[in-house]
Amino acid sequence: MSRSSMIVSLVLAGAVLLPLPAPAQSSKPARQAEWEKVLEGAKKEGKVVVSIPASAELRKVMEETFTKRHGISLELFPARGSEAVRRMVEEFKAGVRYFDLHIGGTSSIVTGLLAEGILEPVEPWMILPEVKNANNWWGGHIWADRSRQHIYTFLAYLTETLWYNPKEMRPEEVSKYDDLLKPKWKGKIAMLDPRTPGSGESTWSFLWRIKGEEFLKKLVAQDLILGRNQRQLAETLARGKAALSIGLSYYTFLPFLKAGISLKPLPAPKEGLYASSGSGNLVILKNAPHPNATKVYVNWLLSREGQELFGRAMGQATRRWDVDTAWTKEFGHIAAKEVLTPERFFELENQSEEVVNKVRVPAAAFARKLLD
Repeated sequence: MSRSSMIVSLVLAGAVLLPLPAPAQSSKPARQAEWEKVLEGAKKEGKVVVSIPASAELRKVMEETFTKRHGISLELFPARGSEAVRRMVEEFKAGVRYFDLHIGGTSSIVTGLLAEGILEPVEPWMILPEVKNANNWWGGHIWADRSRQHIYTFLAYLTETLWYNPKEMRPEEVSKYDDLLKPKWKGKIAMLDPRTPGSGESTWSFLWRIKGEEFLKKLVAQDLILGRNQRQLAETLARGKAALSIGLSYYTFLPFLKAGISLKPLPAPKEGLYASSGSGNLVILKNAPHPNATKVYVNWLLSREGQELFGRAMGQATRRWDVDTAWTKEFGHIAAKEVLTPERFFELENQSEEVVNKVRVPAAAFARKLLD
């Protein structure tokens, strides 16, 4: 063997003995490192402040589960969306940073938080793969705002916001919306005030769109029992002072249902139902005081566990494929993923920024004209 050949052989042999370069770090460890850093920061912040719908059941299950899961205090503010949003806007303008995020219906979000420009894009706060992966969600990632970044919609269903007391009404007596105008129901219909954002205003605007203003004038002439306190209106139906309610849903009636009082959602009238995201819309306020804890909460809420708990407490259907939603039909909410295509949902929806501004805002203005 020549000297040059021997050198080449020794070099090659040495190369075999050298350690191979470490492979590039996979994305999984990188995500895990990011998540651990967020968790560490969240525990230092100590808490997250969340505005949620006025549901005692939702508050209970969230308090019991989230802190136990992550060791972070959860400070909840349960209230009607319009009340919570009004406070958040006032505090933000005054330089107060108390709330981190809000969960609720879109009307008050669009006309309040979005209009004031005080919301963060949501997607950057999604870290966990099961949350970020659009394939885990019926319809992919859905947004209620035009920019598709500020109002994340995690629920989707056909909504039935007409409930009745079987002792006062038979369901076949109201098979179409015109049946609400029968003389026998005068003074017997309770309704969540349609002049302020909420499901009362949402149902009112749906009727404004499909039945017109003359129908609504006749409905008001039925001496509606109007109110803004959902619990009180639910009690009105439970005690038989009303035969039917408009704008209240399962989570408001839950305490009465647990007490054994028979209240039921009315089957869909022949004119149909609108599609909604209900209370399932998430927004994050700018300059959230507890940013790491907010990230932890967002990823927990949108996880399988979080969506299961939220849906069970509210009786509303998540868009996550891996969470059972067939049972929600019993409580007047038919999961969109069970009966609709995403395209059909967008045709029927009543909660996007566009629909809020084109339908719900003028319909609410008409309600104020009639009722103020």
